[in-house]
Amino acid sequence: MATSALPGATYQGFVTVAEAGLRGMITLRGDLSALAGTVKKVMGCAVPAQRRVEQAGGTAVAWMSPDELLILCDYADAPALAASLAQALEGQFATVANVSDARAVFTVTGTGVGDALAKLCPVDFSALTTGDIRRTRAAQVAAAIWVSGPQEMTLVCFRSVGQYMFDLLSRAAAPGSEPKLYC
Repeated sequence: MATSALPGATYQGFVTVAEAGLRGMITLRGDLSALAGTVKKVMGCAVPAQRRVEQAGGTAVAWMSPDELLILCDYADAPALAASLAQALEGQFATVANVSDARAVFTVTGTGVGDALAKLCPVDFSALTTGDIRRTRAAQVAAAIWVSGPQEMTLVCFRSVGQYMFDLLSRAAAPGSEPKLYC
């Protein structure tokens, strides 16, 4: 039976950190303009603009680089969806990989979500709006972070560093550690 990286892990500080459970994730690499029609047909989402996430129903397509998308879906749907994409893209220069079991996903929620993440990442979170995504580092760990809702950001990292990432996020959210800006 599949389990997420840290089932049910949560931390309540000045923001809430929660392991998001099992998520289906598929990487798609290739010429994004050539793959756009197939992505729209299979996923129901358009290929997003640079550093954006498009959503339709329970699926999302995230721009990861000029030749890479991350498709997010229900965990149970990922194998069949990856197979459908691979079949639809047969003959095209593209790769499809189900990476669901190789990733950990966290949500960080609350009014100070950007302040907590700014302690770890070289990103101006105040400039981001819902649907924006950034690939960056949280401390020394590769991560993708997107604004997934009002006062909510979702972070994806490798599963192998899931506990370390949870500990980093929890430490950044510790009560009493809110940034105090002096002007």
